[in-house]
Amino acid sequence: MTRLSVNINKIATLRNARGGNNPDVIKAAIDCERFGAQGITVHPRPDERHIRYADVLALAEVVKTEFNIEGFPDERYLEIIRKVKPHQATLVPDKPDVITSNTGWDTVTHKVFLQEVIQEVKKYAGRVSVFINPVPQMAEGAARVGADRVELYTEPYASHYGKNREEAVKPYAETARVAHNAGLAVNAGHDLNLDNLRYLKQSIPFLAEVSIGHALICDALYYGLENTIQLYLRQLKDE
Repeated sequence: MTRLSVNINKIATLRNARGGNNPDVIKAAIDCERFGAQGITVHPRPDERHIRYADVLALAEVVKTEFNIEGFPDERYLEIIRKVKPHQATLVPDKPDVITSNTGWDTVTHKVFLQEVIQEVKKYAGRVSVFINPVPQMAEGAARVGADRVELYTEPYASHYGKNREEAVKPYAETARVAHNAGLAVNAGHDLNLDNLRYLKQSIPFLAEVSIGHALICDALYYGLENTIQLYLRQLKDE
């Protein structure tokens, strides 16, 4: 079964909107695990507009499943990885001012940089995943720079799913096969939801993990957090 890692950034965004500690990010993470999530994902950004540095340290003390820390591998991020030693470090090419991740690494152009960063991160993290667009060449490049996994950036898939899901998923299935054949495990994330998740899973049968935050938290407003996590897990079951 593909593992579900819940990205709790949006819970921190809601907390930060009013100050104080409501909702409690740490309790939310514990509850997500209790409700069946197999991992917790955070993406701390330099301006701390959602997950804060202190949150990451506190979460490291309570997460019992898999802790995945995403981010651009600058010195700030590397310091977090050295301190926390997460199960997974996911490297994304985000600029500090972007609202959310909007593209993957060019693993060919940035080969030397990624090789050096991955060598450093592997001293502390259990494994390293590289965020890429659905382009086979980028998967091959990720293998060459020493990554353990790739995470496929799925916003284009989600955007085109309603128009032609077969065409939307085609580059993802192809890139996943290339990554799999190169010895990499395959993750996916960004704009996945209860409508499009099952088809992606069916098209990539060896999909290891999905990281879902925004849609899942939005659904939880209507269905409740526990029920929502169960709904997402149901989409990921092997048939």
